[in-house]
Amino acid sequence: MSIHHTEQPETVEFELPHLAMTALAWGAPEDRIAMCLHGFPDSAWTWRYLGPALADRGFRVIAPFTRGYAPTAVPADGDYHLGALAYDAGEIHRALGAPDDAVLIGHDWGALTANTIAAHPDCPFRRVVSLAVPPVPAMRPRPGTAVRSVGAYLRQLRYSWYMVFNQLPGVSERALDRLIPRLWHDWSPGYPAEADIAFALAALPPGAHRTAALSYYRAFLRVAGGMPEPYRELHRYWDRAPRVPMLYLHGAADTTMHPAFTAGVAEVLAPAGGSTETLSGAGHFLHLEQPGKIAEVVGNFLTGDSTD
Repeated sequence: MSIHHTEQPETVEFELPHLAMTALAWGAPEDRIAMCLHGFPDSAWTWRYLGPALADRGFRVIAPFTRGYAPTAVPADGDYHLGALAYDAGEIHRALGAPDDAVLIGHDWGALTANTIAAHPDCPFRRVVSLAVPPVPAMRPRPGTAVRSVGAYLRQLRYSWYMVFNQLPGVSERALDRLIPRLWHDWSPGYPAEADIAFALAALPPGAHRTAALSYYRAFLRVAGGMPEPYRELHRYWDRAPRVPMLYLHGAADTTMHPAFTAGVAEVLAPAGGSTETLSGAGHFLHLEQPGKIAEVVGNFLTGDSTD
């Protein structure tokens, strides 16, 4: 299956009680909801191949620009913990009528958000797809498995340098024009990322939007005790295993995470009926690098329970 074009999406506005959010949408409004959450440094345009492909399979695809990514607003509460990101997705789901057959797809920070939601006892999504960042329990050493080498930990530290750099207020904001192209080229070697870099920079104009995106990383290292209750209750599940069927996809050439840290994915997903697949030759942005393959695998997984 090959995909060589995109269909122009609709733009949908969500005036949520706590935040004004903008999303791209594909498919008929009456079709089954598939919500797609992007990561960093990216935008909702990252779903421009998968969105039309899922629409062809009977889904109404909703891809929001997540909090702080223009044209979505910068949140007044200034909270960027995973509980806040999960809350936003839940509020969009409610604004769409809270359908019980909706599905969720996330990449990078969107994957972390999807993983958090999938672990909640009241997960409102029937199936979840996570790309490039597995559930946290899968990254932990597991009894009876091989001990990770010192080299694996050192290599992971090298991969994660940008997370430390993004903690530097002001410095990292000013460096985004250089950092974003570097990360795209490092994480998906050989992929022509110019259009995606332009989309990402357009979603992160200088000022508050850049600080918002970088605050995802800053919040991740801060204790979350000061969050308001709707966020705090969701945030409790950010590092737990999914309770609904999850498909996890990882690119074999992804240089954001050492393979040793994804070795336990299948075991963590199995109890809830999930599965995992590693795509040969794909990097971090695997859904853009191999759009036909991703559309086929994701579409088959999401429609596997369509007659439930």
